Amino acid sequence: MESVRADEGVRVDDSRCPVTWPGWAAAVWGFVFAVPSFYWALGGLTGAQSTVSPSLVHLVEERNAGFIAVLWLTGVLKVVGGLLGLALVRRRAWGRGMSCLLQLLAWGAGVLLVWHGALFVGQGLLVEVHAVELAPELRGVSRWYTYLWGPWFVAGGIAFLLAAWAHSRGLTERRSARIAGVVGGCGALLLSVVALVMGIG
Repeated sequence: MESVRADEGVRVDDSRCPVTWPGWAAAVWGFVFAVPSFYWALGGLTGAQSTVSPSLVHLVEERNAGFIAVLWLTGVLKVVGGLLGLALVRRRAWGRGMSCLLQLLAWGAGVLLVWHGALFVGQGLLVEVHAVELAPELRGVSRWYTYLWGPWFVAGGIAFLLAAWAHSRGLTERRSARIAGVVGGCGALLLSVVALVMGIG
């Protein structure tokens, strides 16, 4: 059974039971992950010395203006990610154009997060098996990136990808949404590869 919103002409398949938990999971992930960024931006360092790269901790201690601005920006982006998760839950509230934008953003965020987290895990495991040498004083921090931060990024990425999939399931006209999702995912992957090649991030 389909319903059509008269104000926007968007068809929604009412016969499909909406799956909302991935969107909620993505929202919680974004809001929770924003807390450390804002905390560190405000000067808090509890727990950071042992779990975050010493060079980054040093920038916070020095109150480096550029890095503090980056922390505020990443915190805001994580909040936006949380709002994106909530928007994906309410798929029937949006028109076709907004649905495509949500797909583009969700797939872009999901691919970017999975890639970023996988790099942390992969590099950390190479250190663990001594395929890559790392200074002894950095091994403890490397394990945090391998077993906490990396999996946390991957989990967030999977949540956004599942939320995008669940959002698209109820749309009867899914072709444009799928194209937007492919563009978002491929664009994020290309951006990540370019950043890796240039040694950024």
